[in-house]
Amino acid sequence: MVKYGLGLLIFCQKNQVKTNLSLTGKIIKIHSDFIYVRSGDKVYECRLRDRLKKEKTEIFTGDHVRIEEISPETDQAAITEVFERKNLMQRPSIANIDQVIIVASLAEPGLDFLQLNRYLCLAKLNGIPALICINKIDLRDNEEKMFNQARSIYEPLGYKVIFTSALDGSGIKHLQSCICEKVSVLAGMSGVGKSSLLNKLNPELNLRTKNVSLKSGRGIHTTRHTELIEIPVSEGQSCQIADTPGFSYLKFDTIMPSEVMDLFDEIKKLSTKCHFSDCLHLEEAGCNVVSNLNKIDESRYLSYKTFVKEAFEYKKHITSTGQKQEMTVKTIDSPGKEKTRIFKAGSRAKEDSRRKSRQKINRVSIMDDVYYNKDDFE
Repeated sequence: MVKYGLGLLIFCQKNQVKTNLSLTGKIIKIHSDFIYVRSGDKVYECRLRDRLKKEKTEIFTGDHVRIEEISPETDQAAITEVFERKNLMQRPSIANIDQVIIVASLAEPGLDFLQLNRYLCLAKLNGIPALICINKIDLRDNEEKMFNQARSIYEPLGYKVIFTSALDGSGIKHLQSCICEKVSVLAGMSGVGKSSLLNKLNPELNLRTKNVSLKSGRGIHTTRHTELIEIPVSEGQSCQIADTPGFSYLKFDTIMPSEVMDLFDEIKKLSTKCHFSDCLHLEEAGCNVVSNLNKIDESRYLSYKTFVKEAFEYKKHITSTGQKQEMTVKTIDSPGKEKTRIFKAGSRAKEDSRRKSRQKINRVSIMDDVYYNKDDFE
């Protein structure tokens, strides 16, 4: 009996060492209920700790996390902590990135300046640097005209524009120099060749690709989830690139009309001389932007007006439903025509009183049941 007890004690102690191991890593993929975390040279299949689920903790590819309850036999673990992010994009969903590479194509599908401006504004809204990669240059004979047009529009605004072909390898070395030692995300419409570019950068990936639909002329979704991929660039150097699902359409339906101007530097610069401080630069009297439309590219101004219209739809929805928008930044007038932006505490940052906390009722909704029992609904 004594020998059996000692053996059982030693066995338990060994198991305890295994389960108490704690590592930090980065989420490289989220698929269904499984979260894949890279720590060192290993990838662990993880689930979110129940406590984090109850707290409705959001997780994204690119998040830095702590994992525990690690099983060396199965490489499975539990995520027990999600560290603070330096940035986040919601569409595509990715955290802690250095730059957004917005991929467009000269053909199949054709170059869409409205969609290109959408992604540029989305990156700017999240405060993330962006560069433009125009792919499939092998499919156009008059590419020089398109090159000059793209450069003339975006390079004066501070955006780097590169041209590539995933088919013949044109511009790939230039792309490699832009992504070296950085964490990048490829964003763009379906069918522009994001996965094909990754295959060209690293043929061992063998990512699935499809041709553009002949019926609709649009790309077909081949990437179903966001995945962070390690790619060697040169000897001793590498990068991380996130391949993301393409989106046929993005809308600016989460911001107010007055905020759209901040996403267009050329319009914001001219707006300082508008007669009214709340001018939206559409058709108002005394608008310096409307008076100088010759200084703004037509496609950029048309994009601006489209995004303002979408923002008005959001404002109308907020007003009609009585939802109060919780702003994190407040703008106040300063002497002259300058405006000062100050940060203010959000509702989640305001602590409840003891009396209010005691009065709270812990409600359980049907959505909670959906969240915690996903398998029943798949």
